[in-house]
Amino acid sequence: MTESPLVTDRSRAADERAPANCTPASCTPDSRAVAVRLAALSHPARIEILKHLSASRSCCCREVVEHLDLAQSTVSQHLKILVEAGLIRFEPDRQRSRYELDRAALADVSASLAALVDSCCSGR
Repeated sequence: MTESPLVTDRSRAADERAPANCTPASCTPDSRAVAVRLAALSHPARIEILKHLSASRSCCCREVVEHLDLAQSTVSQHLKILVEAGLIRFEPDRQRSRYELDRAALADVSASLAALVDSCCSGR
């Protein structure tokens, strides 16, 4: 599955969702990108969506709706947030859009969070 242009420009999505009080001098692009991804992970339904996607190569919105027992519009909004954060990839597929977990992006989040924890706790 190839990445669509929608998800390859992760830095743009990060800049658009950067916290309002984060000025260029106080937040690096990496900090903004990490904050966007962590914010996308801040809802239990989105965590469940990621778990569901991790168990399959890809799936459509309907399959996620059936798994979570949430309204289609709610699932679509959660998927949109995850796509914009660069945590999942979106691929149009005839009448059903397909979603796929971006494992490299999740690994980046894990590494960034581990580095942050290490830097904050290294003085102990």
